[in-house]
Amino acid sequence: QVQLVESGGGLVQAGGSLRLSCVVSGRTFSNNIMGWFRQAPGKEREFVAVIRWSDGTTYYADSVKGRFTISRDSAKNTVYLQMNSLKPEDTAVYYCAADRRWILSIQAYDYDYWGQGTQVTVSS
Repeated sequence: QVQLVESGGGLVQAGGSLRLSCVVSGRTFSNNIMGWFRQAPGKEREFVAVIRWSDGTTYYADSVKGRFTISRDSAKNTVYLQMNSLKPEDTAVYYCAADRRWILSIQAYDYDYWGQGTQVTVSS
């Protein structure tokens, strides 16, 4: 079984930065892609970014491209989401997710494993 634990959320002013972390434990060989998603109150969960663990290939939602960076540290079994130039509309609970597939996916239903989420609040 794979366990994912996010951390790093908090309250920040617009224009500020935060770095989220997602520590992966358990059957790590089952994970090939790691994604970040977010869900604001009253809205559906939406894709933010994804990275392929083996070669570092990434893909971003248009809404965060150029502001957010996803990365991984294999030695620490950790995936990061560096968030810069934050906007109030970035406010949401952020979740990391893992799946064994090779092809990068932006669909939440493609991911088998999820963390508990971390709250990010951006004030104007």
